[in-house]
Amino acid sequence: MKFLADESCDFSVIHTLRQSGFDVKAIAEISPRAEDLHVINFACNEKRILITEDKDFGQLVYAYGQGSQGVIFIRYPSPGRQKLPSEILSLVNLHGQKLESSFTVVQPGRVRIDNLPI
Repeated sequence: MKFLADESCDFSVIHTLRQSGFDVKAIAEISPRAEDLHVINFACNEKRILITEDKDFGQLVYAYGQGSQGVIFIRYPSPGRQKLPSEILSLVNLHGQKLESSFTVVQPGRVRIDNLPI
């Protein structure tokens, strides 16, 4: 499974996924300050699930019908952020392929996985 981490993604999530053997590219490392449309197109072209904390990607996918391999949208407040890397790793290990072609919202104690619009 391959991932693309948006610049808004906490680097500890990137590090944890990489340490666990997942293929993760980070926009901050390959194309800093890239526009959202470029980011989601890059993820789609490389068949990578986008990991982001930027709600604008939900608008791109749902309101504008932008294609996607899948999106993991993280909504974690500051007090719970120390658990974020392990929560994302658990999500990926538990749901795996189900994350592809889905828009997943991750919050403390709650995960919602919806199919992407066709």
